Amino acid sequence: MALILLTLAPSLLILFYIIQSDRFQEPALPVIKIFLLGVVLIFPAEILNGIFVTDETSYLAGITEESLKYLAFIFFVTKLKEFDERMDAIVYGTLISLGFATWENYEYVYLMFPDVSSYYIAIFRSFSAIPMHAMCGIIMGYHLGLHYFAGKSKSNHLLLALLIPMLVHGFYNYLDNPFNVIFLIPLFLYVKKLHKEFVLLQAKL
Repeated sequence: MALILLTLAPSLLILFYIIQSDRFQEPALPVIKIFLLGVVLIFPAEILNGIFVTDETSYLAGITEESLKYLAFIFFVTKLKEFDERMDAIVYGTLISLGFATWENYEYVYLMFPDVSSYYIAIFRSFSAIPMHAMCGIIMGYHLGLHYFAGKSKSNHLLLALLIPMLVHGFYNYLDNPFNVIFLIPLFLYVKKLHKEFVLLQAKL
């Protein structure tokens, strides 16, 4: 029981914080659907990573995985009637990313490294891969929010929503421990600033 909590709780806690930070919170049904969509993305990601990614090219997972999240957002989230303001983009972007990260975390903890302590993997990833995925989702959502709701559809935000998470994810994978975790500290400060911008805009409504 303790291990499954360590595996699932980090993603769910981050999600709870992001959802609660939304002044106009999303209904439960689309929240669940988009989270599960993120879970489903793990399967095409594993196929693509099996073709293109090796131990020496782990940074390429940033391209495959963030591209799938981006396409899921464009083809599914933007069709939701509940997707109607900037903060929604951050909420749904984070839902996709953490749906993906939750199932990936389950595989890492329970399936992939039988010779390593599962508790060690779960604890380490709660401070590394899981927040990295969440922050990529927030960055993607921030730029897509500007693209769709801030009158900036002719700007470069549609490209930045894909490019920046790809680079962040790829650079994180390229770095060895503990440098990848250290990298997340300035990234967190940057992402916090983006999220706060949308929170303050909502407060003025």
